[in-house]
Amino acid sequence: MSCGRCIWAAVLTAVISGPATVLAADAVIVVQRSPLAGFRHTNAAGFWRDMKVGDRLDLVREPENPYDAGAIRVEWRGRKLGYVPRRENPAVARQLDRGAPLEARIISLRENRNRSVHIEFEVVARLSSR
Repeated sequence: MSCGRCIWAAVLTAVISGPATVLAADAVIVVQRSPLAGFRHTNAAGFWRDMKVGDRLDLVREPENPYDAGAIRVEWRGRKLGYVPRRENPAVARQLDRGAPLEARIISLRENRNRSVHIEFEVVARLSSR
């Protein structure tokens, strides 16, 4: 089943189950999943082993970034990790610019054979409880 179908199946199941399920505090919609870009250009290698799958990440817009007006910096505990990949940032940048309360979290951490680090994260939107 494709990711889009998974999301709609979950939403449909929640609607059929009743409003209590739809309004659950932990209900989220996955906006996108991405590999972290630019990690090797940061000082994050010194603390990446402290990071855990599930850790919260902060998304910080950088509209004045000289390389990408849609740039979104990704931070862990106030430390710069890298960026949302340029080809994947337009929709998230628009939502952040509109004030949407998007969240991000680590979903995968691994060190490759060449000692480079691969971090994958997802951006989520919490469903309103109103």
